[in-house]
Amino acid sequence: MASFYGIGVGPGDSELLTVKAVETIKKLDILYTPQAHRGSKSVAEKIAAPYLPADLTIKKRHFPMVNDWDTKMKSWREIAAEIKNDVQDGQNVGFLTLGDPSVYSTFSYIADMLMQEIDVQTIAGISSFSQIAASQSIPLMLDEESLEIVPATADEEKLAKIIDLNDNVVIMKIATNFKKVFQILQARNLLEKTIVVENASMPTQRVKKLSDYSADDQLPYFTTALLKKREGK
Repeated sequence: MASFYGIGVGPGDSELLTVKAVETIKKLDILYTPQAHRGSKSVAEKIAAPYLPADLTIKKRHFPMVNDWDTKMKSWREIAAEIKNDVQDGQNVGFLTLGDPSVYSTFSYIADMLMQEIDVQTIAGISSFSQIAASQSIPLMLDEESLEIVPATADEEKLAKIIDLNDNVVIMKIATNFKKVFQILQARNLLEKTIVVENASMPTQRVKKLSDYSADDQLPYFTTALLKKREGK
């Protein structure tokens, strides 16, 4: 039976794909790769490139990066319908996602549209925050500590509350609202306790403390912050 696979390719380093992800890619007939901008090659496709079979059919599809929900849903439904037809024609179909498919991934919306129609399987990937913790040899949490993952796009009150209530906080998509995040953490004297990683595991990776930035700095899109309030490991 043919299936639709959501495949996590990790945060950037091609060597961070799991064995299961690589083996799944090898048995695909068709691979869908998301494009934020028409005509460009997706970051996920570049990461997976060393493992893509020469005879694999690759379908690049544009996913609009807009705030309008109706526009996004229209695009997702059209792509989901195409994927459904491919699988029902007996093709194994894959969809690449950065990091892990279960963490802020467009795949989740596509999968939800198709689960009642075709077989859907999710292949876990290494998340950016897991790789960041590993690269710095620091734990995300210990003993009774709490950890919460939040996008910087959350409203200011919610973001501040999460920061106040948790021992460890991962702030994703920080580049989209960097000034807001910076000011919230600055007001709590937490800049020194926050690690910022640009382009995790990529050749352009850069690791700094939030205190090394100013509120008006422009960060790369793939930037994640990790706040650890407690000292030590």
